[in-house]
Amino acid sequence: VQSVVRVVFHDRRLQYSEQQQLEGWRWSRPGDRILDIDIPLSVGILEPQIHPTLLNTVEFLWDPSRRTSVFVQVHCISTEFTLRKNGGEKGVPFRIQIDTFGAGGKGDPPEHLHSASCLVKVFKPKGADRKQKTDREKVEKQPAAEREKFQPAYDSTVLAEV
Repeated sequence: VQSVVRVVFHDRRLQYSEQQQLEGWRWSRPGDRILDIDIPLSVGILEPQIHPTLLNTVEFLWDPSRRTSVFVQVHCISTEFTLRKNGGEKGVPFRIQIDTFGAGGKGDPPEHLHSASCLVKVFKPKGADRKQKTDREKVEKQPAAEREKFQPAYDSTVLAEV
């Protein structure tokens, strides 16, 4: 099967201007990509493809009967798409989306098998540590009933079916 991984904007207002936002990023960071596959860490992926014009997309083939995991690298941070104010920008949430397709028949398009996604925010290491600490403190101050609404932390990214 073939999977296509994309980093897209979660906020609806940025989805409308996604192409302009990505072009602005491309102009300010010539030669860079938003998304890559970390080949040495990935397991079971075949024929990884990176399209030079689609900075936020990677593709690969894989065998569902074998153990497979893909590690992706996001090379932009969430604050690159916010208006600069006095520092402390919140950053825009991204969505990592994976669409999986089976082989179509002769002349037929590939069959869509599954889609999954998760919400991510990407910060520089010090900013991420600070953000996680303040988020954790906010959650700890909530009553127990409110805390149950939050998803627990995981060692790897958990994608929800869409």
